[in-house]
Amino acid sequence: MARDPYQELGVSRGATADEIRKAFRKLAKQHHPDANPGKKESEERFKRVSGAFDILGDVAKRKRFDAGEIDADGRETMRGGPWGGGPQGPFRQGPGAGGRGESFEGVDLGDILSEMMGRGGRGGGGPGGFGGFSQRGNDVRARLEIDLEESIAGGKKRIGFSDGRTIDVAIPKGAQEGQTLRLKGQGSPGRSGPGDAFIEISIKPHPVFRREGEALVMDVPVTVYDAVLGGKVEAPTPDGPVTLTVPKASNTGARLRLKGRGLPDAQGRRGDLFARLVVTLPDAVDPQLEAFAAEWRKDHPYKPRRRA
Repeated sequence: MARDPYQELGVSRGATADEIRKAFRKLAKQHHPDANPGKKESEERFKRVSGAFDILGDVAKRKRFDAGEIDADGRETMRGGPWGGGPQGPFRQGPGAGGRGESFEGVDLGDILSEMMGRGGRGGGGPGGFGGFSQRGNDVRARLEIDLEESIAGGKKRIGFSDGRTIDVAIPKGAQEGQTLRLKGQGSPGRSGPGDAFIEISIKPHPVFRREGEALVMDVPVTVYDAVLGGKVEAPTPDGPVTLTVPKASNTGARLRLKGRGLPDAQGRRGDLFARLVVTLPDAVDPQLEAFAAEWRKDHPYKPRRRA
């Protein structure tokens, strides 16, 4: 048999509806299984607290309990049963027997827990639930790494959970680093339905592009003669290769802007892509180039400025 529900919640028999509700909230939050995983004692206490509120949180049940018509488990008793001494019981306190004439109209145990613990599912009274109500399954969390191109264009990617399940995650266009996707009903199963899955997006470092806010920057090697004379060079972008025009007299560190080829912001607007030119010598220096450079250095000395 359950304990006296007033003692279980730690309230007096003249407690108001608000006092009982506050006591239940405090104890349920303290002993909820989600906050005490694997602790059998807390789980049992949570069941008792929930059972006590199931009695005292229902004005009709509280009246019947105070009158000795039902016991702390909600079962019918004989007149003058374990908590009473007659049809009215020893704890009757005026009309309604609800403490100070207050009631719990519209209050439901499942609603209280749903609001307090952030869970769904109202009380069902079936076996196996905590305190006589069915419980929604746990939410699950996972981290999903995607390519930079996938964060821009969107797509689908499969992810596996520790319980062996796999699901296809729809990646939205413009997905952001640290963005969390909520997949309703993809969490752990429960009596009143499954929980949700929360997928945190992580964007992998890219071998070519580096991030600067919503902008992307890449290094583009150019030949000595294109740097001096100007020319055309092919360069990658997240949307495919493009041809860049290298201006005459370009130095390493010069940037060419490709508008709208960078990362999208939270509103979906694309940032820019900057091509940073890197003047690059051939792997093996040609003797003619070496001779030219020696003559040039002798006749045209100059001090280069420091560049980014």
